[in-house]
Amino acid sequence: MSDLLPLFPLPNVVLFPNVFLPLHIFEPRYRAMIADALASDRLIGMVLLRPGWERDYEGRPPVYATGCSGVITHAERLPDGRYNVVLRGLDCFRIVRENVELSYRRAIVEPVPERPLDHADRQAIHEARAKIESILAQQVRTTDAKIPAAMADDDLVNALAQYLDLEPLEKQALLEQPSLRARAASLVQLLEMKLMISRTPGVSNFAH
Repeated sequence: MSDLLPLFPLPNVVLFPNVFLPLHIFEPRYRAMIADALASDRLIGMVLLRPGWERDYEGRPPVYATGCSGVITHAERLPDGRYNVVLRGLDCFRIVRENVELSYRRAIVEPVPERPLDHADRQAIHEARAKIESILAQQVRTTDAKIPAAMADDDLVNALAQYLDLEPLEKQALLEQPSLRARAASLVQLLEMKLMISRTPGVSNFAH
């Protein structure tokens, strides 16, 4: 990561390692951020805004300290200066101190490496995958929602954590897990809870 990582705070998006995220950039300060990133290392950091952000959105409302860096793999600059970009999640980080010199937010960050996986971890993640697939099979009926069998367990856990219809704070809690095994176990617990809730008459399903 660069010494000062550009930060892109959003109220409802949490990026996970090795997962792709399409973004449409329209605010002038974040157009400048993307232009600067494309001219350097193409890295930005996604962070989640804390509740109450609406009162100071144009300024620098508080964000959660843990985020995920991403590399811009695709960028399209539109005629009016907006951007369509695609990020690929890289590594979790923790904000140490923000820098206020530019119009957009930047920070000194420290990496938060996930604990390396051993054989027992990978077996547990594989078992968690089976549980997740079973839960989702009870929620999703359409064939286009099936999980690709060829997707690696690691990538599947992170992709589902990012793209399932979960609350932003639930996704943030998953991101902050110390290892992929812990994230997989937490995702299973979360989905099991939501499955029970969804069986209550009048409560809608969580997966789509």
